[in-house]
Amino acid sequence: MPRARPAAVHPLPMAGPAASLPVPEDVVYGTGRIDASGRVADQAVGCALGWREGDRLTVTAAPGLVTARRDPRGMVTVPARACLAIPAVLRRRCGLRAGDRVLLAAVPGQGLLAAYSFAVVDQALRAHGTFPPASGGQP
Repeated sequence: MPRARPAAVHPLPMAGPAASLPVPEDVVYGTGRIDASGRVADQAVGCALGWREGDRLTVTAAPGLVTARRDPRGMVTVPARACLAIPAVLRRRCGLRAGDRVLLAAVPGQGLLAAYSFAVVDQALRAHGTFPPASGGQP
């Protein structure tokens, strides 16, 4: 019985390059998980900000978002292990809990750090049409 010849293999089509979007050079991104004490950190973000133990921060909250800015009159201080320590009252206000993962965006030139809950990131992606609507009937 003659051997069958293998079919010619054709490469799969590749997606074309995405539209070239400028990557912001003044923002450093990372992720972190909020611990039981409300602390969250990412080594690259922490290094970029240069925050040191005792630095004072002004911390504000909105639903799913916490922002911190270096401020000599701030009410929150950076602990010994450089991280953002989110006070419990602000965690409750913005709906963040221990174990939640957050997207960290730092703007070192402004001494600013924003921590976005992944729920907020997901909402933004779905609103932009990047992902299908969330289950549960909400667009």
